[in-house]
Amino acid sequence: MRSAEDRYRTLLDASSTFADQPTIKAVLHSLRDVLSSSCRLHGAHLYVLGGDGETLHLLDFDREADAPAIRIGTRISLIGAAARALEEREIVFLPDVSQEMLRHPELAPFAAESVGRATYVFPLFTSQHRYGILVVTKDRGQEFVPEDVELLRSLASHIAVALECALARDNAELYQRQVVKERDRLRLLLEINNHIVSKLDINELFRAASASLRTYFRNDFTGFWLIDKQSNQLECVVLDFPSGKGSLTAVLKSELSDTDHEKLRAHVPELLSIEEIETLPARIVEKLKAESISSMAIAPMVTAGGPLGVITMGSRRPDNFGREDLDLLSQISNQIALAVDNAIAYGHVTEARDRLEEERLYLESEIRSEYTFEDIVGKSAALRKVLDQVAIVAPTQSTALLHGETGTGKELFARAIHTFSPRRERTFVRLNCAAIPSGLVESELFGHEKGAFTGALMQKKGRFELADHGTLFLDEIGDISLELQPKLLRALQEHEFERLGSTKTIRVDVRLIAATHRDLQAMIRNNQFREDLFYRLNVCPIEIPPLRERREDIPLLVHYFVLCHSRQMQKRIKSVPKQAMEALVNADWPGNIRQLENFIERCVIFTQGDELNVLRAELKKPSVRSVASAAPSFEQAERQAIIDALIAASGRIAGKGGAAERLGLKRTTLQNKMNKLNISRAEYSG
Repeated sequence: MRSAEDRYRTLLDASSTFADQPTIKAVLHSLRDVLSSSCRLHGAHLYVLGGDGETLHLLDFDREADAPAIRIGTRISLIGAAARALEEREIVFLPDVSQEMLRHPELAPFAAESVGRATYVFPLFTSQHRYGILVVTKDRGQEFVPEDVELLRSLASHIAVALECALARDNAELYQRQVVKERDRLRLLLEINNHIVSKLDINELFRAASASLRTYFRNDFTGFWLIDKQSNQLECVVLDFPSGKGSLTAVLKSELSDTDHEKLRAHVPELLSIEEIETLPARIVEKLKAESISSMAIAPMVTAGGPLGVITMGSRRPDNFGREDLDLLSQISNQIALAVDNAIAYGHVTEARDRLEEERLYLESEIRSEYTFEDIVGKSAALRKVLDQVAIVAPTQSTALLHGETGTGKELFARAIHTFSPRRERTFVRLNCAAIPSGLVESELFGHEKGAFTGALMQKKGRFELADHGTLFLDEIGDISLELQPKLLRALQEHEFERLGSTKTIRVDVRLIAATHRDLQAMIRNNQFREDLFYRLNVCPIEIPPLRERREDIPLLVHYFVLCHSRQMQKRIKSVPKQAMEALVNADWPGNIRQLENFIERCVIFTQGDELNVLRAELKKPSVRSVASAAPSFEQAERQAIIDALIAASGRIAGKGGAAERLGLKRTTLQNKMNKLNISRAEYSG
């Protein structure tokens, strides 16, 4: 028998002990210690009422080693003694608990071990709620004395209060965790949205987003993959794997099957366990295993226009991602997909804008440059024959090779072919291969990357890129080096090339028109020109006649040039003397139309009245062709053209109206040519 003072002291100790326990499980474990001085319990089991109000589940226990091994979490129906105790809120005594256990299929297997054990079922409730039952069992042959029952009733009330507090605390902690999780989720969505707003460059957006994802999901790697529609491949644009060994860099591209396309269009995110990772293509599985990746999350990036790519996340921890994570990643993929769609559109607009700007700058430079003449002037049979060929060739996409002496106007015929072709709305880009040092011709044709060579301070697009979907005119094609010829042949045949200093292949759609005054077949025999390149260029050959073969056009050209230059010099020249015109028609003109124009310009300069002052004394000079017929015709023609330009420029090499500007050359290039051709000041001054 326990005195009232002992019971009160025990209750006070129990209350103090229970208050010190952090959880309800710890409270239960302390129960036997509190009662050890007064009675010995064989076991105490705490069953908590389920949310449905129809079942109880074993929350925890404290029992002897030989007690029935009922597992935590075992669920029983709310029937029998348990139901009676909770409904009546009264203690239920069971002389032999095994009989009650037989009523519950989950407990029946343990009934034999509990035969003869007296048990009390204490309801756990407060004024607010019913929480469950406390089942207390004595050793066999021992009975509960009334004082122990009353003490246990009081302790059960303490346990109910402690359970209420613990559940309230658990609910508060759960709510706090949910609030924190929702806060972190919203913070992540806000961060991603800020990245989208502030990062116009798609790679910068991916890198910033991957850092935010890693902070939230605690994943090991994040990959952003975009669909290359031309190659039908998924290409990894950004792979963020700070702790990686580099194995995944070997699988930055992946072929897409029809099934993959369907899955992307369905916009269904996926969670992959280690077993599901094993079903991926073997080469990918091998690399993922090398990095010890055990779980993955995949979310397609899809817009109204179709799938754009996927976001992949991987972790070395199994089950690192849950369904809630997948839903959040799906929302993020929707945000980023819109940004990617906008970035791609922005890229197309920027590319078009840059292209138009480059074409504008190029065309402005073309407008500022001085052309030999502005239109094709003449009506001779030889000229009409060429124009008929131009009319036939122009509508095709075929390469044309214009052959003719220096100064015959090959560029003008090339422009005519472009003007009457389907490409007339796009750019006509020209390059004089003889006017540029041989080492720089490749850079001019194909462009270069920043730092590709000394002096390459920025990226530069080549003439092939500028002429995409337009026409590229290569004048003096016979002057390109043997080393460059195979690269040009490949660009013409494959419609692709690489910039200097880059490994990225650029595809273009360019129509080529080439021109030369050289005998390319003779150069082939002398191993100076590739035969395969010649055949590729010589698809539509057009021979431009020299001026001496179209003399009936000379009067028209003379009047045309007189009109142009007299307007430019603000002179009123009304006529050309008949005898002077005959002299002009009968002259040899080895420099062809260029020489004729330069001569007429010089005549306009020296004309004071309204009748052209033709410098007939110059027409009587022996031509370079007859004086040095043994010398190569190209060098002599080039030499005479330079001298004519210097005479027309009054000996000035550089500056506005200087010889360099007239010839379309740089000052240093012209000076080098003058030194090479031994042109002295006496030949063009005085």
